[in-house]
Amino acid sequence: MEIAAAFQRRGLLFVLSSPSGAGKSTIARMLMESDDGVAMSVSATTRPIRPGETDGVDYHFVSDAEFDAMVAEGAFLDWAHVFGHRYGTLRREVVKVIEGGRDVLLDIDWQGTQQLKQVDPDIVRVFILPPSMKELERRLRNRGTDSDEVIARRMARAEAEISHWAEYDYVLINNDAEKCRELVHNILKAERLKAARRVFLHDFVRELIG
Repeated sequence: MEIAAAFQRRGLLFVLSSPSGAGKSTIARMLMESDDGVAMSVSATTRPIRPGETDGVDYHFVSDAEFDAMVAEGAFLDWAHVFGHRYGTLRREVVKVIEGGRDVLLDIDWQGTQQLKQVDPDIVRVFILPPSMKELERRLRNRGTDSDEVIARRMARAEAEISHWAEYDYVLINNDAEKCRELVHNILKAERLKAARRVFLHDFVRELIG
């Protein structure tokens, strides 16, 4: 058996979670820019498309009726209600990335992570914390897209989300986006090297030592 074959592995399901405003989406984008071996799974959502977003790139934007039909046909690995809208991880999107030879980056909350863990126990879960609640509120206000009422709701939800931090494999504090991206990337690279994920390693070692 050749060495290259011995180190083939299956794609990872790599989850990033954080409260809104903690920097998860920024770090996910930076990670994909720095590593060709990982790609984002494009989720479906019932929320309206925002300026600058592209259907099929940022999300698959669907109606409530379409989302209901997708739930009924088992199209989602996980789905959840967030601020009055629904978001779901499409099974076909995950399969497409893995069959393309890359790891799947999933930008989902703790509810989706719990559901996904039941589907595939071998997921890697990373939770990103803000430096403080005061800093989290400052970031939300600096967006300039939400009313005071919406920000208050996001802050209340953030406390609920943060309470689930201990359910994750890794927990990072996002004081600096680039430094946090580097830590996330290090986690991804280490998880890729785990012997349990090297699908042909057992046979290779057996041949190696006779």
